Amino acid sequence: MNRREIREKAFMFLFQLELQKGSETEQMEAFMQEYEISAESDRYFSQLVDGVRQKQEEIDAAFADYLKGWTKDRLPRVDLTIIRLAVYEIMFTDEVPDSVAISEAVLLAKKFSTEESRAYINAVLGNVSRNPRAIREEIQEDKHNE
Repeated sequence: MNRREIREKAFMFLFQLELQKGSETEQMEAFMQEYEISAESDRYFSQLVDGVRQKQEEIDAAFADYLKGWTKDRLPRVDLTIIRLAVYEIMFTDEVPDSVAISEAVLLAKKFSTEESRAYINAVLGNVSRNPRAIREEIQEDKHNE
């Protein structure tokens, strides 16, 4: 499986977790078996899924200000999941260039969401990618001041 396919599977699993409650470990095992995610692919898949889950609060804070006319709670869950995955890659991994993370997110939106969603996902992620370090520092400062 190439990275695009693994990213798509990670998106699908993260979306599943948005809808289904229960043991994440059991769901992940079943998902990986059903979609035949190999041990080789598992490392990247798990990095994406675990990263998004562990950093979700920071990820959400990173893009919330860029949702013009929307709130995170009003976003369709498909779009929310796509944005979270891409923001994780932009802010917390060095392996994927920001432009690639954005492009891949737009492709996921093209496949799983609407034309309108593609446009605003691209805009939101473009804003996040302009200065991820400053966003991270601001989030850390806000956490420290709480």
